[in-house]
This record gives sequence, structure tokens and C-alpha cells, in this order.
Amino acid sequence: MIKVLVVDDEASIVKLLQFNLEKSGFQVVTAFDGKQALDMVKSEQPDFIILDLMLPKMDGMDVCKTLRQDRVNTPILMLTAKDDELDKILGLELGADDYLTKPFSPREVVARVKAILRRIQATPEVSVTQEDIVLQFGDIRIYPEKYEVFRKDAKVELTPKEFELLHYLASHHGRVLTRDQLLNAVWNYDFIGDSRIVDVHVSHLREKLEDDTKNPRYIKTVRGLGYKLEG
Repeated sequence: MIKVLVVDDEASIVKLLQFNLEKSGFQVVTAFDGKQALDMVKSEQPDFIILDLMLPKMDGMDVCKTLRQDRVNTPILMLTAKDDELDKILGLELGADDYLTKPFSPREVVARVKAILRRIQATPEVSVTQEDIVLQFGDIRIYPEKYEVFRKDAKVELTPKEFELLHYLASHHGRVLTRDQLLNAVWNYDFIGDSRIVDVHVSHLREKLEDDTKNPRYIKTVRGLGYKLEG
């Protein structure tokens, strides 16, 4: 059973999300402030985190940043009461996989959790061999079955959405893909034209894969259209 950690300081929201998630077959654990959330991640090792932005003791931004710095790549859906684009983009830059602005529909939350998890269901542990390599470009090797990426034999730590975006670009090597195409393929639902989420994740990938992010070797920007992967 997939375990979801719900973090919000409003008990009514926690109760509402817990009810709907459990109804959909998820196991739910809860936290009501940022520090408690970090403790719960260590003790419960959830498969997914729903994280409110405004929290006592430590806000959601700092929780997200701390988890990513500690190389915890558990998918994070961030909730915010602010309809502020800067907050949304900052959350994505810090490593959140998605965001929702309050008020929201509990069914939409469940749908987004399922959408993010759909492609990252656990696969059986297998040893990594040359035969397992499905995609390779330059000094980058992608192991889709294990959700792992290596560069020059060193493992690259990616969030699930970063991996999915890279895998999709690599699967269409040399093709120009529009932001809308990437949104539909990787995020699997309508973002109502909010293509900046693609730009943020491309920026993350370049920071982790490129020697020079201003002159990328692999992920090229095609002005007015989108991106393509070369190399």
C-alpha cells in the first residue's frame, strides 16, 4: 500500500485529505508543522508527500529544500493559499513536483497524486548491467527500469519528474518538443498553459547534467518552440 504523508497546520484540511486518500486506497500519515514533517519522513518513509506552504516552526519551502538537500527524492505536491506565481515557481525550483492553490477539490488532489505516481511505481530490484541500458547519449546513461541516471559512472540524483522529463526527451532524441507536448506527456494532465513548470525542470536538469548551463551540450532550447535533446 502506498503511504502518503499529509502536512498541513489546518486539522480540517488534513482530515479531509486523509479521508479521500484512504478512500482511494492509500495509507495516510499526518504532520502539522514543518519540523514534525521532517521527523515523519525519516520515521515513516512515505512514498508521497502533500506539503502545505505555510506551516509553523518551518515552512513548506524550507522543508522541501531540506529534503532535496538530503537527497530525499520522494514526490512532493505543494499546497499554497497564495495565488502568487513567485511562490509556485520557487516551490518548483526547490524541488516540488507539482503545486495546487487553495481552495482545491480533494478529488483533484487524489488525481494529481495518482498522476505523479503512475510512472514511478516500484519495480523489482535488479543488478545494473550494460544490458540494462536502454538510452544513452554522450556520457549520460539512463536506466528506465530503475529510474536511475548516470553521468561518467557517477549516479545523478533526480526527482521523479526530472527523470520522466529527461527520459521523454531522450526517447525523442533530436526531435523538437513543444512545452505543451512535454506538459501533456510528462505531467499527464492539463496545466492550463502554465509552461513555466517545464522551464523550471529543464533548468534543474541542466544544472545536474551540463558542464555549462548557459551553453548546454545536451538539452537545447529552440526559441519560440520548446526543447530538444542532442548529443
